[in-house]
Amino acid sequence: MCLAIPGKIVDIEEQGEAVFQIGKVSFSGVTKRINLGLVPEAQVGDHVLVHVGVAVSVIDEEEAKKTMDFLQGTDELDDLFPERHG
Repeated sequence: MCLAIPGKIVDIEEQGEAVFQIGKVSFSGVTKRINLGLVPEAQVGDHVLVHVGVAVSVIDEEEAKKTMDFLQGTDELDDLFPERHG
């Protein structure tokens, strides 16, 4: 199944063009470098939905929490949190 995972932008790297904008996004403590080119309005502290390493939309904190809570009850986060499967 293809899905988007909610995360919080904790840093945005300085880049010349918006299409190459990279941010550090935290997914419940796991931080990944994510392309922010599709969400040029995104700022540090915003929550975004990420699919295949690209932020596809900005969402509010409540929606991010509800989505992450749901996903944590499935096996869809196995790639993000491999340590959970000992």
